Amino acid sequence: MGAPGVDVIKWGTERARAGPWRGDGHVAYLTPVADAPALSAAFVRTCLETLASRGYQRVVTGALSPAETRGFLAAGFEISEQLHLLSHDLRIIPDASTPLPMRKGVGRDDHAVLEVDHLAFPPFWQLDCGGLHDAIRATPRTRYRVVEHGRVVGYSITGRAGRRGYVQRLAVDPDHRQQGLGAALVVDGLRWLRRWRVDRAVVNTQLDNGGALALYERLGFRRQPLGLSVLSAGIA
Repeated sequence: MGAPGVDVIKWGTERARAGPWRGDGHVAYLTPVADAPALSAAFVRTCLETLASRGYQRVVTGALSPAETRGFLAAGFEISEQLHLLSHDLRIIPDASTPLPMRKGVGRDDHAVLEVDHLAFPPFWQLDCGGLHDAIRATPRTRYRVVEHGRVVGYSITGRAGRRGYVQRLAVDPDHRQQGLGAALVVDGLRWLRRWRVDRAVVNTQLDNGGALALYERLGFRRQPLGLSVLSAGIA
């Protein structure tokens, strides 16, 4: 059975986003809707039944807080990846001194943006076209920016839901790092969030991604004592 697109599974007041993981018709991802309550174990089991009926054999979650993992763990999920969670108080935003030809990302940029994404991330974390579009739609409001240097060499996706901001994706071509591109993209997103009266932004990164961690901390993000986890479960 071909994998369907991304949608929202609903059960009472609970909601979760679901769709194919990185274009794999056998693996689904499942994550709470932004700013919605943590999912109960009963609802997670209902989601697993729904995804199994669609032909999926395995499910991977988004990056979850400890509170969000409880329903998944009770439904039989196991931790497969752990991440740093960092938070930024938007009352103080650093300057980004590098002037960049930055513009709004549009549909025709998909191929070039995904090329940068695949250069920047290991295979498990690389986006496909569906994953890119889902990252753009994951929050009610999104700022999507690309940087060009003859071609697209970096991009960022910043989202907001209520008073909370999210650095949802940041990637820079490895050949163009150490030039201030990543910092400028992050600061652009933080300034946009503050214009909309968002008071705090969060970002997550892999435990072994020292470059990204150093960048975020240099820009004023602070590690939180409790990180995030990606969980998975088989449903074959």
